Amino acid sequence: MEQNIFQRAVFFFFLALFCISIFLVGKLIAPFFASIVLGIVITGIFKPVYKSLIPRFSPKLASVLTCTAIFFVVFIPVVFFVGILSKEALGLYNMAKDAVFSNQLINLLENTRALERLNLLLAKAGIERTVSWNELIAPVADLSRTLGFSLFQQARFITSNLVNLIFYFCLMLLVVFYMLMDGDRFIQYLYDLSPLRDEHDKELYEKFNDMAGAVLIGNGLGGLIQGCAGGILFLFLGLNSPFLWGVIMGFLAFLPIVGIGVVLVPTALFFLLKNSLGIGIFILVFYGILSWGIEYLFKPKVVGDRVSMHPLIVFFAIIGGLKAYGILGIIYGPLIATLFLTLADIYFSSFQSMVEPGKG
Repeated sequence: MEQNIFQRAVFFFFLALFCISIFLVGKLIAPFFASIVLGIVITGIFKPVYKSLIPRFSPKLASVLTCTAIFFVVFIPVVFFVGILSKEALGLYNMAKDAVFSNQLINLLENTRALERLNLLLAKAGIERTVSWNELIAPVADLSRTLGFSLFQQARFITSNLVNLIFYFCLMLLVVFYMLMDGDRFIQYLYDLSPLRDEHDKELYEKFNDMAGAVLIGNGLGGLIQGCAGGILFLFLGLNSPFLWGVIMGFLAFLPIVGIGVVLVPTALFFLLKNSLGIGIFILVFYGILSWGIEYLFKPKVVGDRVSMHPLIVFFAIIGGLKAYGILGIIYGPLIATLFLTLADIYFSSFQSMVEPGKG
């Protein structure tokens, strides 16, 4: 009896020390958390490239070649992209700040009878108030100004901290380098360390891999296609800042339910109000075909049915992730939601009967 109590006391003492060590290790790696997570995610994406090189090269050389490919495929385009984005975002901010955008839109809308009909409708509803175009356009102008300034600040921060960007990117490549060679042993070590059964650990790992692939490959390539197509459309129509709007549409494409419609539907309405009926209908048809093709043809082909998550959960996961973690929230949000849903599945299959006898 006394020996049993002593063993339990030793175990709880060990558990306390172990938790303290986990907390301290967490503090050590916290500044590099983004590089580590991105490194693990990118490792999963480029693992097929590494495996294709293994028959011809040693593991170390194959890992070096894969990291070199990642540098040219990821880092160089990002630096080029940020430079152009900074310039166009500043242009959008200045245009909104100087009220150029607002004045152009008001001049266009004044040629329609939309405001007159709106005020008539308010009068019939018993609301004795006259609405002006300035009031209606102000939120749009504020949004354009805020969006342009925010994107410019982000881009300027990256370009002005190029040394930091290179440093953290090199850290990420270091993670990728060792994960390609020793990733299987590391994953097995985590399996052994986890108190969960191996099948549960494997389920968690596979769901994370699948969701990371869905976000970066499915949503990433889908966003790239929609952003490029949207930017080319804006260029073809002669609209301002086609590159910037293409970038915005590329990010919006990550969001289910709304997607690039946030930009293209108002653009179509803009041309319809301008009496350009053909262009307005063309934009709506373009939006419908592009979104339908990406969601129902491209993504299922690339990602498959490995990741099944309700669009509403994905929507709030990405929005919440962006608010909490910035741009990396596009990745973190869905991964956190995946962690919760997978643990919930494990609870229902293995632990619910322990907590609630008669269920599960």
